[in-house]
Amino acid sequence: MRIVSYNIRKSVGLDWKRKPERILAVLEEMQPDIVVGQEVDKRLGSRQGTLPLGMLTSDLKYRFADVATRVKSHGWHGNAILFRPGVVVTEVERIELPSLEPRGAVSVFFETASGQKFHVVGVHLALHRIMRAKQALAILKYLKRCPRIPTIIAGDFNEWRKLGAASRIFAPTLDVITPGPSFHTSLPTAPLDRFLVTSDVQVTNTGVHRSELSNRASDHLPIYMDFDLLKAEQTT
Repeated sequence: MRIVSYNIRKSVGLDWKRKPERILAVLEEMQPDIVVGQEVDKRLGSRQGTLPLGMLTSDLKYRFADVATRVKSHGWHGNAILFRPGVVVTEVERIELPSLEPRGAVSVFFETASGQKFHVVGVHLALHRIMRAKQALAILKYLKRCPRIPTIIAGDFNEWRKLGAASRIFAPTLDVITPGPSFHTSLPTAPLDRFLVTSDVQVTNTGVHRSELSNRASDHLPIYMDFDLLKAEQTT
């Protein structure tokens, strides 16, 4: 399977125009099974989602996991998870995070057609180093009460170094996957976007997607990871 993490900046591109069709075109280039999105909703008012639902469902065959608490939103605190046929959602949760600004994480449990279960958590961590560390601890505390199944955390970590404050806290428990510089799109130098995986997730490929479209669709480039789910006997 392929999972993508993408901070779409409310569908506003480098030309400062909101063109959600560019985001959809980038996803069509990448063909992910699961998309973990950040900044998918507008920040003010009704927090309306910025992606066209009709095109998502009819053309690309994506559905949103039901994490939103507002009628017009795609996600929660801007975090959303989309998925295609081949997996089904069995449970969703919203994870409250300590923060000086509105932040949260979203948790979605999936099951494949063959019955294998896995867990995806979407995050957008704080700008402040100390707060990111507190958020990492809160997420680890949440994971301890979750079923021990293959787990992927994906999102915008807001960390300029490979092992920033949050990643150092995660590293003893989870493998930190940093595909490469994904910000700023005009001159990518910072690996803000990354994945974390448990040992029963086998990563087969990962990277930063650069194309004519992705180079102008958002201020972040999307990252991707191809993976297989290992059965319990394969990890012993």
